[in-house]
Amino acid sequence: MRYYLDSTTLFIRGSFRAASTGISGGIRTVSTLISHSDQKKSPDPGRELELITAREGIDRNYFSLLTTVPVMQCCILRYDFITVFITAGIRHGIQDAPGTINISICSSEGMEVAALLETIMVATEAKAEALHLINIPITGAPGDAIIAASEGTEKHPHAGRISEAGKRVREAVLHGIPAAVRRFNAERSSENPGFFIFSRIKGDHWVEWTPQDCPYYPCHFEGQRCEYCYCPFYPCGDDSLGQWAKGTGGGKIWNCARCALIHESAIADYVKKFPGASREELVRRTHLSHS
Repeated sequence: MRYYLDSTTLFIRGSFRAASTGISGGIRTVSTLISHSDQKKSPDPGRELELITAREGIDRNYFSLLTTVPVMQCCILRYDFITVFITAGIRHGIQDAPGTINISICSSEGMEVAALLETIMVATEAKAEALHLINIPITGAPGDAIIAASEGTEKHPHAGRISEAGKRVREAVLHGIPAAVRRFNAERSSENPGFFIFSRIKGDHWVEWTPQDCPYYPCHFEGQRCEYCYCPFYPCGDDSLGQWAKGTGGGKIWNCARCALIHESAIADYVKKFPGASREELVRRTHLSHS
């Protein structure tokens, strides 16, 4: 899985088995998950999506979500093999005309169809619980939609709230909905989405990463570029860049602490110019620059 954003759209690329409640939803294999911010409220959103995907060189094999929330107000949360993307157009004190809450969930470990459907159930339940906890007395909005997607060999037959996948989805949504609502209610533009990582350093907790307040800088080298912390290619599985390590729960997590690929200035500039560039392309460019 890799993702990137432009001024209006989040693109999540990969080879997914996915279930979607959004536009032209269903269950099928797709190459791309799209969350598009239609702030101008296009009279023909389907046509607009066709233009966007054609511009990006994406075939029609995709799932998409629409929102009026600016794409940079998205919250991205990573909990081990689960990554969750949330936009929440809900305002405190205005429940008569709630906006849309969109959630895209990606697992780097394969899920059977039943697990994908359970993921949608768990995320919906957690969304309602999260809204209640921040004193918004609704369970969602009519336009809400969810995508659940996974890559790789099927490993998870189920994803209920007490399963390894389900508990990670639930915790990410519980933390992400309030964060996304806060970003939307702040009504200020943002240059980057919100990034949150589930950390086990000094006890289990969520950490929001910002380039200005990063306690780990420099984690690689002085002068490193940090626009892409956290790496959009994680977990890449490339043995030349990292390795699988044993996690605290007994499973495996991808350890890429020694990889500085995305932090090199020339590579960061290249990704900004060509956001759809593959990891292999960036590795080749690095080898050329070092030769």
